[in-house]
Amino acid sequence: MPRLLPPDRRPPASPPDLFAPGRAAISIPLDARHAPAGPGFGGRRATLGAAFTLAGRGLHTGRRATVRVGPAPPGHGIVFRRRLHGGRTVDVPALWTLRERQPLCTALRSPEGPLVRTVEHLLAALSAQRIDEALVEIDAEELPIFDGSAVPWCRAIRAAGRIENGEPRRMIRVLRTVEVVDGRRTLRIAPHDGLHVSAHLALAHFGPLDWSGPVTPDVFLAEIAPARSFGRYWRAMLGRAYGFATRKPFLQGCGARSAAMIVRGGIVGGMRVPDEPVRHRVLDLVGDLALAGHPILGRLTAAHTGHELNHALVAKLMSDPTAWDLV
Repeated sequence: MPRLLPPDRRPPASPPDLFAPGRAAISIPLDARHAPAGPGFGGRRATLGAAFTLAGRGLHTGRRATVRVGPAPPGHGIVFRRRLHGGRTVDVPALWTLRERQPLCTALRSPEGPLVRTVEHLLAALSAQRIDEALVEIDAEELPIFDGSAVPWCRAIRAAGRIENGEPRRMIRVLRTVEVVDGRRTLRIAPHDGLHVSAHLALAHFGPLDWSGPVTPDVFLAEIAPARSFGRYWRAMLGRAYGFATRKPFLQGCGARSAAMIVRGGIVGGMRVPDEPVRHRVLDLVGDLALAGHPILGRLTAAHTGHELNHALVAKLMSDPTAWDLV
């Protein structure tokens, strides 16, 4: 019987063991949160040191997908290459202009028609680990959800290594505050010399959940990547039944192994990290910001944000040439 932990019995804040036995381990400096952005935040563009392959089922389609993430040349950016029936492939760059609205995920639509969905966790991991160029080959419509976190992606990226390619790493520097508001949901970005996020979320039975900090490779790995997608069990099961009945790709792969399920005011198995739901919102935000096409220098303040608000902010920022410049 899964154990339920109420929110007042959260696990301690020590970083989890992110690497399985037999894999290369890393250490997270105790002062990582207070370290400056450093030359790696700008510096040179980078790609992966080697390719890696992961496989798993999609959150919405429930179908198994195999994903190969490999190095790419300078100026390539992050590009998804979807393999279709008959062996044909279609490339979909990870850009906000190709984003298509889909429920409970971030999806990209190729100008040629094919869709790639649930890209946000991989994009967050690549962005946070400062990988600028990668070719992501996938044999299905949706990337795997794994356990609902970004840890599998981060683990593979760290094992593959990071190689700078000599090209300057240009950044989107926010010049003035840009804000989007939808009722109680707000998201604002202001000028800053790095990427910093302060996020707030209030959930019934949990009260206020907050996280604030710089988004650096080590902080992301220790504090953000382990946070899983979350939802109330009864809603997830209703959504899954709806998707099955209508034959629509909606929550067909959702379950206790692919998300932090909320039942009777607690999370099945307890929270993996303190305030896990709000940290996952930060994870999604980092992934959605990656669609801007370059790393962003800005201070974000978020309340109850989600994919729609995230994309609204990126679109508003990037559509206003007076709000940013490229440095």
